Amino acid sequence: MKKLPLGIQNFPEIRQSNYAYIDKTSMAFKLADSGKYYFLSRPRRFGKSLFLDTLKCLFEGKKELFEGLYIYDKWDWNIKYPVIKISFGAGIAKDKEKLAQSIFLNLLDSEKDNKVTAYDKSNYSNYFKTLITACYDKYKTPVAILIDEYDKPILDNITDEPKAIEMRNNLRDLYSVIKDSDEYIKFAFLTGVSKFSKMNLFSGLNNLTDITLDNRYATICGYTQKDVESVFNDYLQNVDMNELKRWYNGYSFIGESVYNPYDILLFFDKGNQFTSYWFETGTPTFLIDMIREKQYHLLDLESIEVSEQVLNTFDIGNIPIESLMFQTGYLTIKSIKPSRIPHIKRYCLGFPNFEVRHAFLSYFLDYLAQSYSARGINQDKLYASLEDREIEQLERVLKSLFSAIPYNAYIKNNIGDYEGFYLSVVYAYLYSLGIDINLVQLGVNNITL
Repeated sequence: MKKLPLGIQNFPEIRQSNYAYIDKTSMAFKLADSGKYYFLSRPRRFGKSLFLDTLKCLFEGKKELFEGLYIYDKWDWNIKYPVIKISFGAGIAKDKEKLAQSIFLNLLDSEKDNKVTAYDKSNYSNYFKTLITACYDKYKTPVAILIDEYDKPILDNITDEPKAIEMRNNLRDLYSVIKDSDEYIKFAFLTGVSKFSKMNLFSGLNNLTDITLDNRYATICGYTQKDVESVFNDYLQNVDMNELKRWYNGYSFIGESVYNPYDILLFFDKGNQFTSYWFETGTPTFLIDMIREKQYHLLDLESIEVSEQVLNTFDIGNIPIESLMFQTGYLTIKSIKPSRIPHIKRYCLGFPNFEVRHAFLSYFLDYLAQSYSARGINQDKLYASLEDREIEQLERVLKSLFSAIPYNAYIKNNIGDYEGFYLSVVYAYLYSLGIDINLVQLGVNNITL
């Protein structure tokens, strides 16, 4: 039985230590064989870092690691390329000094790995530029550049607009080096969670091919149904596959739907227990604040229709909630609608699966009520009232829910004046039980709150 690669993003370790591995090298080969500059956006914990490390080993020519994989007999192993890898995954850059320090440390690691010396380290842009040329001069081959979590310094400061803009401007200085070093570059691949405006962040690097919603690469990260059933077959004894799919599958990037790898690995590791593994690794407080501030109705999250332009990008100070929720993994593409406008697509979004819907709505309630114990008690009463069809008891339970919401949740804005706020709370409360409910049939519309 293969070991579960929980938290392991190191390709050599996975291949050399009997860990399960989903072969993504067919897409790695297609990328390297057909283009030069790429960008990929995927939610957190979706396998982006592992794919980047796979690319690193591929360009470094570590043939022995790829035996038995799709690319093994297709790649030219005689050519080894120097690789410069930058990752912002570790730590939080709260000011430009810490960001500069992070960049310098990343470049220093690549300098050591490639056994070269960059001649100008006066600032990180010059360091990056001269490191590229130093690698090219020594090895007489162009360089592969891999950047992981390219947007994290911005996202770490997204609630502080001036600081986020400062991070963006400093990163723009770094990424502009790629554009200016074209003659020395073989391949460049940037990944992150979000898709910030190319104009404001990449400063002319408009030749990036965005494969985020390219159906040829829809499964470049994540596990397909076939992946789970074949690679993890030994772990599937007594697992209800329909329930597994309902809980964790459903992420769609205009192609075959996929599971979040983190969910699947932890599900097997924890003895096949269904719970919200991925959701619990991050708290969507910023999203909840946006929902309250923009008076967004939670019921609308079940079926949102947005244009391709809204979904594809945003910038600091202009973040559509639909775009942010899609890029962070709380919503996914359910279908594509034809538009009357030529060449414009419209996407229908919704929760990807049971885990995200249930956990997100439960978090919404906890955030409002600020009382786990009070909500837990009421959940038992709520379920009983629904099961017994006791409408009067249901009314009392719902009233107690609203009484648990702090008064300042209303006085800081006028959201409490809108019927949509009450509907959103009731909707979230009912769905926190994990069951589908028709409010009108239950008579909830006749309850006075």
